[in-house]
Amino acid sequence: MKKLFFISFITMSAAGFAFVPLLKTLYDFKVADIDGKEFDMKQLKGKKVLIVNVASECGYTPQYKELQKLYTTYKDSNFILLGFPSNDFGQQEPGTAAEIKAFCEKNYGVTFPLMSKITVSGKEIHPLYKWLTAKNENGISDEQVKWNFNKFMICEEGTFAGYLHSKIKPMDKVITDWIMDR
Repeated sequence: MKKLFFISFITMSAAGFAFVPLLKTLYDFKVADIDGKEFDMKQLKGKKVLIVNVASECGYTPQYKELQKLYTTYKDSNFILLGFPSNDFGQQEPGTAAEIKAFCEKNYGVTFPLMSKITVSGKEIHPLYKWLTAKNENGISDEQVKWNFNKFMICEEGTFAGYLHSKIKPMDKVITDWIMDR
């Protein structure tokens, strides 16, 4: 998959030249991790990032096992995976941060970073997910988070690279090839 770069474009106007501002990148966001500590996305510069909205009581919850395998397999290949618990779909993530963390560690051995529970759709959508799902924010496409375990791929430059539905499993070739730049 080609790397995506955003460049300021120069436009002509009656007064001369005007610069159109750059679109945001992943690095413009800060979130809270599962322990409530600030997590600045700038620390991920130079890595490919897979962002997944997760839930503990969903039919797709067993994907945690493959997400962990993906993270373990590729974490030394300039790759990181971030899990964002969300209770937006079917109230399938009702737990507290401590309960979610304990569930993931106990049942799936999760070591990839988990973030605090957020809203990934609707009126109260978190700014990061607004960026992920709106073309006017990410510059690539409009996407709708339709259920738990949707996946968003972010390039090393912090730009939006693609969206994958919940049915695409974490170890699918489309993801592993993207990580390895095939």
